[in-house]
Amino acid sequence: MIKEEIRIKYKSLRRKISVAEKNKLEDLMLIQFQRLPIDIKLTLMTYAPIEVQNEYNPFLVEEYCMLKKERLALVYPIVDFETESMKSFIVPKDTEFEQNMYGVFEPVGGIRIFPEDIDIMLVPLLAFDINGNRVGYGKGYYDKFIKLCNPNMIKIGFSFFDAVEINDANFMDEKLDFCVTTERFYEF
Repeated sequence: MIKEEIRIKYKSLRRKISVAEKNKLEDLMLIQFQRLPIDIKLTLMTYAPIEVQNEYNPFLVEEYCMLKKERLALVYPIVDFETESMKSFIVPKDTEFEQNMYGVFEPVGGIRIFPEDIDIMLVPLLAFDINGNRVGYGKGYYDKFIKLCNPNMIKIGFSFFDAVEINDANFMDEKLDFCVTTERFYEF
């Protein structure tokens, strides 16, 4: 399938997941995340899920990582619509979030951090393939941002579904290092 077909199909499939089922799936994904052969370092870039899209909520993974690394800094993206780019900010736990024009919650304030200083990034997605390609929402914000990051940064996606075939992945797409599903994790 091509990315646009995948977006339509997987947005629809995600909307069909009930709240109770989603909670169970996210618990199972935490178990798989705990099996990843990675070290939790100093900075974890995460995101606020788009609830109307029934997006994976990384909260449990964030909490687990903070237990493993007491001084872990949580980093969130803020989209700059004028430059069509993302910026990254370390935010304390009590930070307020506001919705941007796409309905994505972003932190109000925080301390700017350079992309090359991020150790691990949780990358939102709709689908992925066995080669580590991902299908996002189509704006390319994450692909552009990842190009600015340290090449050793670990990129992790989370999917309620198994790998799909993406027929139009290209050189602009940044690949994941891992993708966590309910039954296993993929390493690329």
